[in-house]
Amino acid sequence: MTTTLGAKAGFVTLWVVLLSCLLKVVVQLEFGKHAISTGETSLEAFNRLPGPAWRGTGWAVWLWLAIKTIQLVQYAGIAGGVALALHLGMPFVPVWIWAWVAGLSTAILVFRGSYRSIERSAVVLTAAFTLFTLACVVALQGTSYRITGADLIEGMGFRLPAAAAGVAVAVFGATGISADEIISYPYWCLEKGYARFTGAVSQSEDWVRRARGWIRVMYIDACLSLLIYTLATAAFYVLGAAILHGRGELPAGYEMIRTLSGIYTESFGAWALVVFIAGSVAVLFSTLFVACASATRMFTDAFAQCGLFDFRDTVRRDQSIAVLAWFLPVLWVMLFLLIGEPLIMILAGGVAVALLLVIVVFAAFVFRYQRLDRRLRPNVVYDVLLWLSFLAMAGVALKAVANL
Repeated sequence: MTTTLGAKAGFVTLWVVLLSCLLKVVVQLEFGKHAISTGETSLEAFNRLPGPAWRGTGWAVWLWLAIKTIQLVQYAGIAGGVALALHLGMPFVPVWIWAWVAGLSTAILVFRGSYRSIERSAVVLTAAFTLFTLACVVALQGTSYRITGADLIEGMGFRLPAAAAGVAVAVFGATGISADEIISYPYWCLEKGYARFTGAVSQSEDWVRRARGWIRVMYIDACLSLLIYTLATAAFYVLGAAILHGRGELPAGYEMIRTLSGIYTESFGAWALVVFIAGSVAVLFSTLFVACASATRMFTDAFAQCGLFDFRDTVRRDQSIAVLAWFLPVLWVMLFLLIGEPLIMILAGGVAVALLLVIVVFAAFVFRYQRLDRRLRPNVVYDVLLWLSFLAMAGVALKAVANL
């Protein structure tokens, strides 16, 4: 998506990419802090937000369900991206077979709960591909597509060409920490991270000490990840702006992956195609896997908030997650094979994610000013950054609605 924005607009929208990464991390931290201080999941917290309810379920849960259902098409596009990358490497196997390989392997891994092995391999492969991408930016300086200081200055002019507005909104919604990832973040905090290590909420000073300690660790983790994904995302963008925009090429249809490969082969030569294919599969498949693992938990929680069962009932919860682990990937593959335009599908999902910012901003406001344990209140600098995030995310959400 970022490479496509660069291909479409040139360097002029670099500021959109940087802000999309920088401005949402504080809201992510607010969601994580809320999980630590209350023990609530995101959808459970959404169900308790002020506002109207229908059949005992709050408006935010219903809106999340509607937007999340629309967003299914995005992950269908990502599954298609995996299939196209594999087909580029082994063209004798049809795209539709690779699509089913991507979907069913995702289903098996999430169904079995094989998180740790995938997490470790995805970290290694994605890190390698990220470093290779950064190396491409450096190598590009020795070609006719080199990036100049004037290009970067142009990119920070806060201009937004009308023709690129829709793509820019989708990029802001989906890059960095997206609204979808912000909402899923507390589930991992509760299941595997900071909230789990802090323990059940209590009035004891020992709990406060643990909570403050793990919040500090969360801050450090978030800042380090912010640095990494901002550099990587900016690298993808400038490669698209320098090479594809200069050529007048836009990724589209089944040629999406082949067109994107040009940003690597132009820097290093034809041999880089092999690395690009391997990196594309690693990045896209790990995205697909994590998305499936998160979506199964969030949809299960949403169904529980609608009164179908108790989310704290581990047997019913695990049963629902297991069923969705098969249902969602199969649905994604079928949607990809039906529509066949992975880039458009990913962009459409990006706009849907931008709409989720409406809920995210309102929820973060309530978490900070109405529900946060007084003993865990942050300093003034944090609040200033939080308000900057509020304003930026609310503005993009309104722009997304206007674009619709």
